[in-house]
Amino acid sequence: MSSMTIGPIAGSTADPSERSALLFWMIFTGLSIFAVVLLWRFGLIHLMLTSDRTYISSVIAALYLVTCGHCFLRTRAIAREGAAARRCRAVLAAPDGGKMLDARATALPRGLVRDHIESLVTKAAAQDYRPVDQTLLLRTLADRLRGSNGFGAFVSDTLMKLGLLGTIIGFIIMLAPIAGLDAADKVAMRSSMGLMSDGMAVAMYTTLAGLVGSILVRIQYYMLDAATQRVFSDAVVLTETYVTPVLERKGSDIKGAGMPS
Repeated sequence: MSSMTIGPIAGSTADPSERSALLFWMIFTGLSIFAVVLLWRFGLIHLMLTSDRTYISSVIAALYLVTCGHCFLRTRAIAREGAAARRCRAVLAAPDGGKMLDARATALPRGLVRDHIESLVTKAAAQDYRPVDQTLLLRTLADRLRGSNGFGAFVSDTLMKLGLLGTIIGFIIMLAPIAGLDAADKVAMRSSMGLMSDGMAVAMYTTLAGLVGSILVRIQYYMLDAATQRVFSDAVVLTETYVTPVLERKGSDIKGAGMPS
């Protein structure tokens, strides 16, 4: 039986849409890297890092890189789940695909969608194959597919707040020399103007880094959430089209066999 399912599985992996989520992430990241390289060539990034005495911009950059790595891992996981869901559909759509459910769907490709189908088959068997309501199981599947996607919203908000924190610290640095400033002392006046300039640089650069980082993180996790929603929708269509009708038909057959002739 397993040798018969290798053909459709291998054929479905050639579908370029399987890796669309990962491809979009790589394109977006490539464009971001290109923009960073241009800014570095013009000396803007070096200017920002050297002008920020609080190192908040460096913290924002480090946190952004960590978040990009997390988004890549989550995007790759969702791409694999989408591929597994399509392979499950190819197997179940075959003429004898319904037989895969006889062994509690253990012969299907591994993934969260197969786990959901296994739970659905187990639930149907426990209630004598009466019509199955998979609402609660679908909620569980949605939560498992989302996984740690919420980390993106947390980091985006954190980057924004770090930028605002840098703004406040920058204004403190800028306004602190004014308190004891003697207008007649030209040397002190010149020194105070330099400190005010440094404070303004800290405020502006940290705010810019926080805003840009927050926006870029939001875009990445928006694409990830969209890919996750597509996998979930595929799972709903798959189970409603190829799984629940087979289970309900099996229940009708059991009822028919149990009725006296």
